[in-house]
Amino acid sequence: MKFFLTLFIALYSVSVYAQPDHSLWNNFLKTHVSPNGNVDYNSIQNSSTGLETYISTLLENAPTENWSKQEKLAYWINAYNALTIDLILRYYPINSIKDIKKPWDQSLWQFGDTWYSLNDIEHKILRNLNEPRIHFAIVCASVSCPKLQNTAFVADKLEAQLTNATKAFLADSSKNKISKDRLELSKIFRWFAKDFRTEDSLIDFINRYTDVSILKDAKISYLDYNWDLNE
Repeated sequence: MKFFLTLFIALYSVSVYAQPDHSLWNNFLKTHVSPNGNVDYNSIQNSSTGLETYISTLLENAPTENWSKQEKLAYWINAYNALTIDLILRYYPINSIKDIKKPWDQSLWQFGDTWYSLNDIEHKILRNLNEPRIHFAIVCASVSCPKLQNTAFVADKLEAQLTNATKAFLADSSKNKISKDRLELSKIFRWFAKDFRTEDSLIDFINRYTDVSILKDAKISYLDYNWDLNE
């Protein structure tokens, strides 16, 4: 009797903590995304099996309350990026994600009993995890977005991955122009302003991830956003 009880507990633990294999996504990214974040949608369209398999594993293994914050973040960041590519492929060839009607509001993916859109994942899940650096990890398939990393996010490396993604985005002069007394920033910082001011000011946040020592009274403006497809 004791043996069967132990076996049941072990099997239950596996089911509770079962997580998708993010190496599937990692292999896909290595194959179809350049180090600069450019996506080869044409090659994916001709061979989308890897993407479909990974999305299926996501849908079948949604996070539970027992998952850590880092595990949830890695899962939903990867999910957002994979589903964005899936959305583009449904309409490809296109010039911009904005060529799609209401791209972020289409509830196309069923996790458990619930259908989700990209907006649901970003605003109802990811932003509620109180990690502002998600905005440099999730990608809306556009030139002015942070680059799509060609490696999967994973829980045990997440802190370094988010830090590196944030630093890289801020250092990219095509997306942010930073000097000690003037900031020309991506509109991401305006659209999600409150996410970057939970404890300190926006300048305090940026100072943590850039080599430039920005003055407290530096002038801030925002650059135009290029919605061209990231290919």
